[in-house]
Amino acid sequence: MRLRDVADYVRGVAAAPEPRKGSESPRLDEAEFKRRFRSQFQDGAFGPLQNELDRVADAAWDAYAHERKSPQTRKAGPGYADPDYDLAVDWIAAKEAIVAAQSRHADADGPLRVLLINGSTRSEHSCPGELSKSWRLVQLAREVLEQDGFAVEFLDLSRLASEYGRNIHPCKACFSTAAALCHWPCSCYPNYSLGQAQDMMNDIYPLWVEAHGVMIVTPVHWYSPTSPLKLMMDRLVCADGGNPDPSLTQGKDAKAAKREELKGWSYPRHLKGRLFSVVVHGDVEGAENVRRGLVDWMRFMHMESAGAEAELDRYIGYWKPYATSHDELDRDTALQEEVRNAARTLSEALKAQRAGRLHQSGEGLTDPRPK
Repeated sequence: MRLRDVADYVRGVAAAPEPRKGSESPRLDEAEFKRRFRSQFQDGAFGPLQNELDRVADAAWDAYAHERKSPQTRKAGPGYADPDYDLAVDWIAAKEAIVAAQSRHADADGPLRVLLINGSTRSEHSCPGELSKSWRLVQLAREVLEQDGFAVEFLDLSRLASEYGRNIHPCKACFSTAAALCHWPCSCYPNYSLGQAQDMMNDIYPLWVEAHGVMIVTPVHWYSPTSPLKLMMDRLVCADGGNPDPSLTQGKDAKAAKREELKGWSYPRHLKGRLFSVVVHGDVEGAENVRRGLVDWMRFMHMESAGAEAELDRYIGYWKPYATSHDELDRDTALQEEVRNAARTLSEALKAQRAGRLHQSGEGLTDPRPK
């Protein structure tokens, strides 16, 4: 490191930059808050309950006005930088689930585990009235993997659009302020004062952690990953360099987090070494770019491709009517077999990895850019 770089580093540790401020406040007054709160109770069944709703709205306003993000906490205890710090019980439960999942992942006598993900929002249980082609392709992969003896978990992201109380709230980009401000697992949610509850990610994190392999099957939406898939991807940022100790930054103290990063952050790769497969399908354009983006994303997290045959982008019913796309998939038996081959490639790679026969070139090298 050059002398100038050393001087800059020392100055940064001594006095972390002040967090930049200045945008307009999103805070609501009481009348607008209650109007928005009451707007969710439009069903006639709530008609006789107006007095009760008024009382609930008063309580919700009190929580909002006093910004009680995490009303239930307990002391962090031993093993944390500040044992006396009040951690949200939701976060503690999420951390315990991740620790248990990591133990399952590390169990050499346990089954090999694969997480299969349907990235499509479409299902017959919501407005489209029909299941997705991604769902069908996932089932082909599932049959292969289960026949090969894997323990398979299926994450169906279409549930975000069809199941009550299923949300993935957006990433708040804490990492962009300072790496240490992004907690592993994410501590941004739930935020009860803002009504940001019923977040699905605390159920999703352990699925990724326990998995030895991950296979994503998804369509293209407007040249990009689907909305629920992208939400999950963004919220997995904490799995790649995230801080496992919120007490280190006194929760969301931005300046304290900047100070910690400038001391030298280790960027822990919480999903390192897991294998992946990606299948992307489209109808006109974008499949190759989405496939490449997903592959690059997982490689950036130090996950490893199962092999060339495990990375697939194809078109189903190219420039054909959407109404007949399932019929086109029925006829495309070659694509069906390619999806099975992607699963077979992942299966083969996972077995080789467990047997100690899978080695990546460059493994063990020091990353000169650990961000």
